[in-house]
Amino acid sequence: MAPPKPQRCRPNSGTARGEAGAWPLRHRLFRAFFYPSPFFFFFFFFPFLSFPFSPCGVGAAPRPSLCRPGPAPPSRHGAEEEEEKEEEEEEEEEEEPTPAAAGPELGQGRGSAMSLAERQEEEEGEGDGVGEEVVQIRLGDKCYPVCKRKLIEQSDYFRALYRSGMREAGQGQEEQLLRGGLSALGLELVLDFINTSCLARLEQEEGGDDEPPLLEELVEAASYLQVTPLLRLLLSQVRVGNCLELHRLAQVYGLQDLHDACLDFMATHYHQVLRRPDARPHLHLPHALQHHLKERRMRGTATLVAIGDFMGASSLGLPPGCHPQAEAPWSMLRYDEEAQRWLPLANNLPPDLVNVRGYGSAVLDNYLFIVGGYRITTSQEISAAHCYNPCLNEWSQLASMNQKRSNFKLLAVNGKLYAIGGQSLSNVECYNPENDWWNFVASMPNPLAEFSACECKGKIYVIGGYTTRDRNMNILQYCPTSDSWTNFELCDVHVRKQQMLSVEETIYLVGGCIHELGPNQKSSQSEDVLTVQSYNIATKEWLYLKENTSKSGLNLTCTLHNDGVYILSRDITLSTSLEHRVFLKYNIFTDSWESLRRFPAFGQNMLICSMYLPDVREV
Repeated sequence: MAPPKPQRCRPNSGTARGEAGAWPLRHRLFRAFFYPSPFFFFFFFFPFLSFPFSPCGVGAAPRPSLCRPGPAPPSRHGAEEEEEKEEEEEEEEEEEPTPAAAGPELGQGRGSAMSLAERQEEEEGEGDGVGEEVVQIRLGDKCYPVCKRKLIEQSDYFRALYRSGMREAGQGQEEQLLRGGLSALGLELVLDFINTSCLARLEQEEGGDDEPPLLEELVEAASYLQVTPLLRLLLSQVRVGNCLELHRLAQVYGLQDLHDACLDFMATHYHQVLRRPDARPHLHLPHALQHHLKERRMRGTATLVAIGDFMGASSLGLPPGCHPQAEAPWSMLRYDEEAQRWLPLANNLPPDLVNVRGYGSAVLDNYLFIVGGYRITTSQEISAAHCYNPCLNEWSQLASMNQKRSNFKLLAVNGKLYAIGGQSLSNVECYNPENDWWNFVASMPNPLAEFSACECKGKIYVIGGYTTRDRNMNILQYCPTSDSWTNFELCDVHVRKQQMLSVEETIYLVGGCIHELGPNQKSSQSEDVLTVQSYNIATKEWLYLKENTSKSGLNLTCTLHNDGVYILSRDITLSTSLEHRVFLKYNIFTDSWESLRRFPAFGQNMLICSMYLPDVREV
């Protein structure tokens, strides 16, 4: 007979557990095997699970991938302990003596991942270049070693190559092959600059006959390899001896910054650049470039400049303490038209020009030339020539004239200077700035005194004065092309000690003493008044313009500036008989006078001219 089927009863029922309420043994074994407790699951599966609990109970870290389990991130307390341990290890390393073969002192804060030898090698490479990676630049059959780090820093070409990921720039590629027609000399110069950051070889050979070839090779290689620091350094290496060649190379290789730097330099040193050696005629300035450089010299502001033996700058009306040498005598002033006052210029006359009278002056290519004269201490005439360059604010001495002369006229005509006449002289000298030399040209028909002259339409006109026998009533004309003098016209009016200027075809005669001579008139000298006359060389017509009867027409100086003639003249107060200078303007378009102000400084031997100043000089 089969045993009865057990019935599932409530746990505490007496039927299933017997009378005592306990499970039978077989039932307990079955339950233990097939119904494990929760503790069984916990201890059985715990080794296969990972639950990084958050210390605060919020924001548990994500479960790592089962395919590639990674180490659990250390807790904050563990990271702080590791940092403290690393700091203690670094302090111990600093206290330990460094072996002699270990090189320079080890860097700090590198971490324990880098070995001691690697850190030493890296710091040695940073310090003196030893241990850095060196690559070989091959050009033809020659190889040139160069530091890879410096190569990448200096050359845009190699920087782009090594960052491109190309096979030629991969790891272990210790040689780079250059093609494209580069010269070995140019590559050597460029690599020498990359290694030393200077152009020592070019500076040593500066001024030699081999300088242009060196420049051509250098600029070619620097442009090909795109060595920007070297091309930028060339901007400060422009000199009189290489500016023309650098300008040409800048045009060939499209280097705009170098092109502008050469133009600025050549415009600033224009006359020096003109004086090229005869052995290299190919470097002479083309006419188009000469015209451009002349215009470039006049990019500043047209400014009135006064030169003379001024007694002091304290009378200029400057605020106290605005200039450290306000009480010192000045010999050069500039006129500020906005403030309507004269200010000291930042340069004075050379010592050779002090106490010199009767000199000739002219402005050519925005250079001011002062030539000849006599010294008041010895009354001896001189032939020295000096030139003021406003672009550099400096004076320089030029070749002296062949003839000592004073009280003559110096004129600028067609890019040259002409020294005309002098005390009992009829000869004429011509100065060419291209070779810095004076030579004689055709002389005037007769020596003249107290005459005046000016340039008009490329020719020279001489009016007034006295010959050795009589008054000069002829208008003399000199043609530089034919090197000849002709009697242009006979005048009915004699004038002496006047100043002459020209605008287009009109000559203006300012001041002087006028003698009106005619068939029915006696010789009568006009009063000492400031008058302006004009003479047209095309129509040969004279015009008597407006007079200024209150001012003197003798011992004046004038210049053309903007729309008028600016004049420094004398004025005498009748009640006190005191003499002072006045500053006037005659407008050639409106035929009117304007009194600007009394000239603020006392002085003698004054000269006024108009020049282009590149910037406002500090006062």
